[in-house]
Amino acid sequence: MMNKKTSIAAAIAVALLASVPLFGSDVVVQFGIDALSMATLAQAWNLMGGFTGYPSFGNSVFYGLGAYGTAIAMTKFGMPFGVGLAAGVAAATSCAALVGLPILRLRGPYFAIATLGVNGAMAEIVSNLRIAGADVGLVLPLTRNDASFYELSLALLVFCTGCVAWAATSRFGMGLVAIREDEAAASTMGVNATLYKVAAFVLAAAFTAVAGGIHAYWSTFIDPASAFDSTLNVRMVIMCVFGGPGTVFGPVVGSFILSAIYEVLAAQISTAAALLFGVVIVVAVIFMPKGLADLVQQAPGVGWRYFVRNIRENGI
Repeated sequence: MMNKKTSIAAAIAVALLASVPLFGSDVVVQFGIDALSMATLAQAWNLMGGFTGYPSFGNSVFYGLGAYGTAIAMTKFGMPFGVGLAAGVAAATSCAALVGLPILRLRGPYFAIATLGVNGAMAEIVSNLRIAGADVGLVLPLTRNDASFYELSLALLVFCTGCVAWAATSRFGMGLVAIREDEAAASTMGVNATLYKVAAFVLAAAFTAVAGGIHAYWSTFIDPASAFDSTLNVRMVIMCVFGGPGTVFGPVVGSFILSAIYEVLAAQISTAAALLFGVVIVVAVIFMPKGLADLVQQAPGVGWRYFVRNIRENGI
């Protein structure tokens, strides 16, 4: 459970973030929407990759289903945005439950490859559906209220982080951690590994789908290439690993830092921005494999020996 100081700091951070539309420029608000969305995606991935230890490279399929579910409901059936979001979440969670049952029996790189294949297959299916606009995509109703999308994105991140905080101290979360450490031993101790993994997969899909639906309506256009972009999944993985997988606030902090650095580099040198995530993952894996959260907790007491220990453990 979070201590009092952490809770107060989190509340202050949320209040400051909520005030951004009041004082920030349009550019700052638009950057904030992207940053909050990526933080939610990293936090949702944290449920599977961080707590459960299953490195999914297919979460972007839930992002795409959330985006397309929202877009189809709004453009083809004239439904309001809220109903569209619900449709997107229903599509994503149904997919997670159906696909999760077979592929969650796989482990390690086999699971990662399988999830990557699901994303590619779904992109091909959607690109051949007339109701989804095929390869052309869909144009959503135009809206210009960036402040509302910002606050909605912030609310989603807060709710997602609250669920992760609950998981960190609940029986459900403890079961996920037990699966990560030793799945066979966890099953022996009475943990229903299949049920826990599928539940985490579905929960992650729900948050990812809502983020996809919000972003689709905000950007007013989606197509298969952007909705099922595999590089989006790579970014959420790197942001979570950089911040601290299996922690409550690590993925959020990591996402904000990397989003800000990426934005600055993209404005100055586009090629440097493209290389950022590759450099970050190498540095993180070698020098701080448990992320910034572990660095802040461990490094002050041991100094530079923290990095030396991690380098040796990585065989370098």
